[in-house]
Amino acid sequence: MNEGDLLKRSAEEREKIFKRYERGREEGAEIDPWEDPGFEVYHATDRYGFIHDKRLPSKVDPQEAKKLQIELERQKKWLKMLKNWDAPNVKEKLHSRVYKGIPNSLRTQAWCRLLNVEKVKKEHVGKYADMMRLARLHSTDARQIDSDVNRQFREHLHYRERYSIKQQSLFNVLTAYAMYNSEVGYCQGMSGLAGVLLMYMDEEDAFWAMHILLTDPKYAMHGLYKEGFPKLTRFLAHHDKILGKFLPKLKKHFDKHGVDAILYSLKWFFVCFVERVPFNLCLRIWDVHLLDGERVITAMAFTILKLHKRNLLKLNDMDSIVHYIQVKLFKDFSYDDDVVVHNLEKSMEELKKAKLDHPGPPHKDELPTRPFGIFKEPTFEQIVGIRTEQFTEKEKATNQIVTLVSEAARDSAEKEKESQLSVGDSIGLAGSKFSFDPSIDDASSLLDCDHTGSRRSLADTSVTSTADLSVFSTVTRSQAHENSLDTHSNMSDNSVGGASSVGSGIGASGSVQRALSSHSTPRATPHNPSPDVLRIYVPYSPLETPIASPHNGDVQKVIPCSFPDTNRIRIKIDNDELPTPLVEHGQIKHFRLESPEYDLK
Repeated sequence: MNEGDLLKRSAEEREKIFKRYERGREEGAEIDPWEDPGFEVYHATDRYGFIHDKRLPSKVDPQEAKKLQIELERQKKWLKMLKNWDAPNVKEKLHSRVYKGIPNSLRTQAWCRLLNVEKVKKEHVGKYADMMRLARLHSTDARQIDSDVNRQFREHLHYRERYSIKQQSLFNVLTAYAMYNSEVGYCQGMSGLAGVLLMYMDEEDAFWAMHILLTDPKYAMHGLYKEGFPKLTRFLAHHDKILGKFLPKLKKHFDKHGVDAILYSLKWFFVCFVERVPFNLCLRIWDVHLLDGERVITAMAFTILKLHKRNLLKLNDMDSIVHYIQVKLFKDFSYDDDVVVHNLEKSMEELKKAKLDHPGPPHKDELPTRPFGIFKEPTFEQIVGIRTEQFTEKEKATNQIVTLVSEAARDSAEKEKESQLSVGDSIGLAGSKFSFDPSIDDASSLLDCDHTGSRRSLADTSVTSTADLSVFSTVTRSQAHENSLDTHSNMSDNSVGGASSVGSGIGASGSVQRALSSHSTPRATPHNPSPDVLRIYVPYSPLETPIASPHNGDVQKVIPCSFPDTNRIRIKIDNDELPTPLVEHGQIKHFRLESPEYDLK
């Protein structure tokens, strides 16, 4: 196809997506069955709109009934506060009442007041409509946003149906904001942020609320979503300092089992604990965050580990630790919401005394540098999704650094193993006390030196994605041994603009991708030792090995599958003079000289 055809195809695809959202669920809407799951009769919906697989109890628990009664009493006080928001006595009471919890029925008004949405909206009359119009004509993120909209809050009543009103609103807000804030564009974590806001606000209010969260110095989330995630790097380093000072035993336990903060804390920092704690607790955290700003996030991360320290110390492998923090706490946090928020307040005071309540002022690269709402014509490559170069200079430098760090870590581990073996022989023990994996570096120590390590590679990469970055766990271990760095997809399959998908060779902290595509196109590693060497990598996950889920990066277990005899790869060797090995299940069975072809099961 020539350039004209490619441009025409991109415009038609974009127009088709927008039309589907405009039509919604009217007769004739194009909705695949898998996109629109049915409502089973035994499902029940909780007060926040989430659907459960089991019927909720018909009788309200006495403790829950008491909480609801207290909330009704608080509603009266909050109604008075909202009517006299700027009064001095309201400001005095605001802190204590927010920490006790904003009544759910009044969160819409309270959140808009805390974020000062009305003022910002009045200053930019008509801007949201302009951005929607521009997105319709020029959005290069529409395809990825369309895909993420249908994955966000699938269990929520308002987001569950394909092209429902809330899905339409979420699509509109994200495509419009990608045009308004061109420096950030669209990053997958933003769908969770906008999704929660839309549960309590209309489209335009949610649009400006998200802009305030990204750009107001009190929250400053722009640096989290900006290319390279500079603020994430700073928050992770600050989190390590807090653990080192207040929870040194837990920190040592995490280091022993290769549990870097990046494996469990990404949704803490990127979307303020959405889908990492029960939703009712998440709302309480949001209440406090909107009042006191970003220092609440670092304090809450500390609070979670402090409350669950005893249980975490009992877990003796990386996978179970990460699963506990990511999955178990979301299903059952084990503490009452009021107890958690009380401990959060105590943690903030404790950190303030130690001058660790705030990670410090933002670095220059975290702040917005481009004007907002100024349209810039996308390039041909952005429109059709072609990446102009295979690797950026930053990626090449990062790849070299990761190679050196991995080799150094491997040498150190081998020496440690030899040392432990010699000690074990003398006292009747065998093996090292450490389970070493070269793909997992101690990122906290690397941050404090000039040599950039796994964390720095996160910041230096030229791509940005937050489709839960816990994919840097065991899924990339086998590739880490080759020390390759492939951070971008080819963009030809499933992307409209930008770069994409899964990087390899960095293991636990690897480089971060702006996943505008759900599939990556593998390329040869830059460290391939010889053009005559052919390596075939077959992904394999045993029963106890977690892999990254395609839905928001949650860690799940996969049962290994067996392949039929007909599932073979036939490889032809052009050089007939060399003996050809027959390889089955990773073992060389015999050599055949009579045929230049052999089968791999």
